[in-house]
Amino acid sequence: MNIIKKHALQSLGYGFVEDRFLKEGKDEYFHRNRQNNSGIRYRQLTAYEIEVLVRNRNQSDDWNKLLVSDAFNPELVKNCKFYGLVRIGKLEPYCLEFNNLRMAVGLYNSTIISADFGDNVVVDNVNYLSHFIIGNEVMLVNINELATSSHSKFGNGIIKEGEDEKVRIWLEICNENGGRRILPFDGMLPGDAYLWSRNRQDDLLQQRFVQFTNTRFDAERGHYGKIGDRTVIKNSRILKDVLIGSDAYIKGANKIKNVTIHSQPNARTQVGEGCELVNGIIGEGCRVFYGVKAVRFMMASHSQLKYGARLINSYLGNNATISCCEVLNSLIFPAHEQHHNNSFLCAALVMGQSNMAAGATIGSNHNSRAADGELIAGRGFWPGLCVSLKHNSKFASFSILAKGDFPAELNIRLPFSLISNDVTNDQLVVMPAYWFEYNMYALARNSWKYVARDQRITKIQLIEYDYLAPDTATELSEALAILTLQTGKAWYRKEGKEATERQMSKKGKILLEQGETAIQDLVILLEEAENSNRPVIIRKAAIAYQWFSRLLDYYVARELLGFFDRHPLSTLNRMIARLPKAGKAFDWENIGGQLIEKTTVQNWLQAIRTGKISSWEALHNLYQQESNLYPDHKLMHALAIYKNRHGIDLSTDPHMVRQVLTDAISLRKEMTERIYESRAKDYQNEFRKMVYNSEEEMDIVVGKLNDNSFISDEQKAFRQFKKKIEGLL
Repeated sequence: MNIIKKHALQSLGYGFVEDRFLKEGKDEYFHRNRQNNSGIRYRQLTAYEIEVLVRNRNQSDDWNKLLVSDAFNPELVKNCKFYGLVRIGKLEPYCLEFNNLRMAVGLYNSTIISADFGDNVVVDNVNYLSHFIIGNEVMLVNINELATSSHSKFGNGIIKEGEDEKVRIWLEICNENGGRRILPFDGMLPGDAYLWSRNRQDDLLQQRFVQFTNTRFDAERGHYGKIGDRTVIKNSRILKDVLIGSDAYIKGANKIKNVTIHSQPNARTQVGEGCELVNGIIGEGCRVFYGVKAVRFMMASHSQLKYGARLINSYLGNNATISCCEVLNSLIFPAHEQHHNNSFLCAALVMGQSNMAAGATIGSNHNSRAADGELIAGRGFWPGLCVSLKHNSKFASFSILAKGDFPAELNIRLPFSLISNDVTNDQLVVMPAYWFEYNMYALARNSWKYVARDQRITKIQLIEYDYLAPDTATELSEALAILTLQTGKAWYRKEGKEATERQMSKKGKILLEQGETAIQDLVILLEEAENSNRPVIIRKAAIAYQWFSRLLDYYVARELLGFFDRHPLSTLNRMIARLPKAGKAFDWENIGGQLIEKTTVQNWLQAIRTGKISSWEALHNLYQQESNLYPDHKLMHALAIYKNRHGIDLSTDPHMVRQVLTDAISLRKEMTERIYESRAKDYQNEFRKMVYNSEEEMDIVVGKLNDNSFISDEQKAFRQFKKKIEGLL
């Protein structure tokens, strides 16, 4: 049965913190007084003010416990019940207006228990308001329950004094069985979530991360909920154990419990109708609208949940949008788009710049008797309409999957690939370099749009959005080795001859450099790419080889230009003389969208184990330091890759530097032309044009091709790129 406890009426509003949890010299208001930094000086009521309050049908268990500021107007408090210590700021004869809601300043028709109010607030028809600190010019209208418990954690994965460990909130990201679970905390970056979710065999490291989180907060009871200045909450049911920043807007929410909602004047957060949010942290500038359900979740700044989206046991990175979808047990890096009502995502690590199409089933749990395995997708992951994938699967950067049911687990190591399930011939088809050959516009715009949409105010982590960066450059280098080996293997297989891997790679390189005609009769296989016995075919391997080779040279040219911009001297030769010597090409890791050398990451982890790094703040400082070093580290990486491929150290060969820069102009020119051509196909396709009565109507509806601002910017950027190189040469 329900246990209903009876207490003396005079205890209502008092004893917020049980005596056994009070520290020596502290009372139940200790944390409240620390949290309230309004600067308002409160005084006791005058006899006249009490008379007015009583006449206006107000009640209090003790009028001496109702404190007010000097500018308090008792005429603006009507039909309220006060219990415990209540402190009220200015109440002046104004009305406040927000989005056509106009309400008189004052406290009306509400039950208020042990709360502080700033200046000129509107509180009307709040059925139960308990243990909150309310800022200035806040509007609270038509709310059923607004309360704080003495053991509030506000979405953080901590426990308070006297609580059992089992009440701690964990986020079970990346795996449904909880094997990669992490503790959410206010201020957690995507890089933190990633590092914590990996290296699960390292007990000491995992313990250190728990310690970081525990020491970030105190375990004492008695913290009050807070609502920041100018926040508006209306027509909502239950808000319990919440911290809400300034300038937030909450309307029609069903339930918000154990949640921190960050908001500020230049990054306002909004929560709309029908939302139910439990055990979470929401960053500034977020939008949560229309029937969203989120439980055990984190939303980084400027992310969105819309139209019935469900986010459960997941971390959603910055500048990401999930609409109409269900997302379970996932870690999603910044810049993710997921729309349409039947999309589904579970047990996944998605590394950003991704786009989920309608009907995509990512990580289906119908291919084993256990909970979901894992799916890991590199940057730029783009599963097409109604794609169904099996766990465990792994994809290189900028993989696009054609519509279809993929029957087995996949491991695609070739970046920038189109992956297709050829049902007719019962084979998997992989076409590397698809983006460069057929849809350069979409690829280039992907990088551009996320830079433009990055609204983060505090950029602790430097998020990489360029499709050509250390992670993809490393994948391109590895892809070249795969393509040469598999092409040579196909040739020797066709000839019925045996050969070593070195001989196969050498032969494959010769064939690929000759072009598609030299390999048109070969069946080139991508081995260990699918958990099945059917073949995995590589299409257009020579085209991919040539694209990847040229892109790696372009990568070093671009980093050279960046270095020359950072270290300008009077002549190109003098700048070349300052180039660092080419060293070893280290592997890189995507740490929440920030690219960092793996050796650096391993050094950090060791420092965490030994206690040299002892807090999340210290780790965040390292993210920022690495951001400052990133341009020079990229240059070192590019020089090392070039030396590995060509055997030339560019720091000692001015002639080759000039050649690399000259060749870069032609590739940049071709990519700029392909950006235009791939977009122009949409204007030339008769099936796209047939719904318009004329070209004039089409131009009005979709816009003129020549007016496309992105294309114009790319053409301008090419001209500047060319001019810069020609100036150096």
